[in-house]
Amino acid sequence: MSIWEYANPVKFIRTTDKVLPYISVGAAVALVGGLIWGFFFTPDDFRQGSTVKIIYIHVPAALMAINAWFMMLVASLIWLIRRHHVSALAAKAAAPVGVTMTLIALFTGALWGQPMWGTWWAWDPRLTSFLILFLFYLGYMALWAAIEDSDAAADLTSVLCIVGSVFAVLSRYAVNFWNQGLHQGASLSLDKETNVDDVFYQPLLLSIAGFVLLFLALVLLRTRTEIRARRIKALLARERIFD
Repeated sequence: MSIWEYANPVKFIRTTDKVLPYISVGAAVALVGGLIWGFFFTPDDFRQGSTVKIIYIHVPAALMAINAWFMMLVASLIWLIRRHHVSALAAKAAAPVGVTMTLIALFTGALWGQPMWGTWWAWDPRLTSFLILFLFYLGYMALWAAIEDSDAAADLTSVLCIVGSVFAVLSRYAVNFWNQGLHQGASLSLDKETNVDDVFYQPLLLSIAGFVLLFLALVLLRTRTEIRARRIKALLARERIFD
């Protein structure tokens, strides 16, 4: 069985009919479990106090904001190369979810940064690139809305997605590119010395799993909606022709 079979809208909807309930339940369990564990059953940090618990929302949201754009990039490349409409619609469906994650990350980052840095915002390399990524999300959605022809919109937004991927990379690796800046290094790393302590690390992993499953569930749900909206648009256009 080829993965390209799922580029068929009917096959995609039938498959997601089966898997979406499981993903949704998994998202709810992991998200609620991770947040309750993190906020109520972990100690305050000896430096940051209870403020450190923002990590259970901020880090997963930031990871998903960046990786949502990469998912959109892959879907956009598939559209440009193979012209599968489901991939273009999946990229379109992911954008509102991604921009919401970006907003959550920016807001929680400000809440976390104010007591730690003494300011709500700083033109730090990672923060600045993250803000630019947010603007690219808005531009991407605006471009989809501005172009009536869906194929032309998919082409142009795919190009925009490729360009915006530069800032997605900068958002992820800015701390590695530039040593200066207020933002700390990655909270999760293959190097155990740079990871947060296990007491925070384990509920953080569960929260991240919840955010990943939530993102997947929302994208699948929105993609199904986009497929149905495309069908309705095609039917209406056919009726106008026969009228």
